[in-house]
Amino acid sequence: MRRWLALLVAATTSLVLIALLVPLALLVRALAESSAVTQATAEAQSVAAAVGTADLAGLTLTAERTSAASGHAITVFLPDGRLAGAPAPRSAAAELAARGQSLTAETPAGLEVLVAVQGVPGGTAVVRAFLGEDDLHRGVREVWLGMLLLGLALIGVGILVADRLALALTRPMSGLARVSHRLAAGDLTARTTPGGPAEVRAVGLALDHLAGRISDLLAEERETAADISHRLRTPLTGLRLEVESLADPEEATRLGFRVDALERAVTSVITDVRRRSREQASCDAAQVVAERVRFWSVLAEDQGRTTEVDVPPGPLTVAVSAAELSACVDALLGNVFAHTPEGAAFSVRLAPAEGGGARLEIADSGPGFRLAVEDGHLLERGRSGAGSTGLGLDIARRTAEASGGSLSLGPAPTGGARITLHLAAPTSPVT
Repeated sequence: MRRWLALLVAATTSLVLIALLVPLALLVRALAESSAVTQATAEAQSVAAAVGTADLAGLTLTAERTSAASGHAITVFLPDGRLAGAPAPRSAAAELAARGQSLTAETPAGLEVLVAVQGVPGGTAVVRAFLGEDDLHRGVREVWLGMLLLGLALIGVGILVADRLALALTRPMSGLARVSHRLAAGDLTARTTPGGPAEVRAVGLALDHLAGRISDLLAEERETAADISHRLRTPLTGLRLEVESLADPEEATRLGFRVDALERAVTSVITDVRRRSREQASCDAAQVVAERVRFWSVLAEDQGRTTEVDVPPGPLTVAVSAAELSACVDALLGNVFAHTPEGAAFSVRLAPAEGGGARLEIADSGPGFRLAVEDGHLLERGRSGAGSTGLGLDIARRTAEASGGSLSLGPAPTGGARITLHLAAPTSPVT
């Protein structure tokens, strides 16, 4: 904006100066010509006063002195054909002036000022003062140069003033943009500094009010979610007591693992919703994926599912917290167990990605996707093709995008579904 305002002021100032200076420059030129003609006429008249009283030698001396003082060539044409002063041809204008009419005539080389002197024996004498181009326009170039420099100086001052005014306008607007970017990045403590015109200050106050309102709404949402999650503690405790009272130790142990996992999930929800700002987290993807695969392998063994696992020893750092990645893997593996028949095999592969991060692929040999994946319906929150809540793939997608990666769907080589999770590496060292 500063540049555009500077260009606008420069263009406007230039047009105004052209409209003023061009006529003024022509006027200066006309005044210079008029002044030169007036001066030459006075010089010619002063020589004409000596025509009737001096002889040829005296007249020549007078003409030469006047010419030397003024710089103009002065010639006296006498009625008998003789001339005194600077040599010059007798032009048609001089012949006309010899009839008793003083005049000014243009020639290819300059301007002739002709003064007729009557009462001279033998006829009318003519005094000629010649003005060349330099005589007519003496000092005009210097004045034009001064006007040009003045115009450029005025344009520069106009641009400087416009830049200062634009800066006073763009600086608070840039501050508003920075605050909005910070708010978009999750920093709800960002606030504007009042400044600039009244309209910009009003926008800043409105943005601050909006940020405060968003903070209040998020705080209410966090507290509500935390309260709901905390209420689950009571039925969880009752469920744990029921599990511990089972007569079959093996069954009690298996169900106890499930209760522990549910309790960890509830604790993670309480921790996440009470977090005021979302700082960049990271974890070892190899360790988290291996742990969750071991957890689900018990159920896979009970259902007779063949499991193929390829997880490197690590560490394989990704820009996702361990809790989020665990929830993501649980959601994807939970979909495998929920939407494929018992005995259907599945595979879990984790590998480093080019440029950092990791690539997680989970594939099964079930019936595959029931909805077309081209239109993105399977990634819509709350939409499912198998009667479920439809949140599993949305959780996985948001986890991948939170790290700076992505999620893609496609068919598995065995005919089932394949979900590929691209997890980016942290952008800054983790302390």
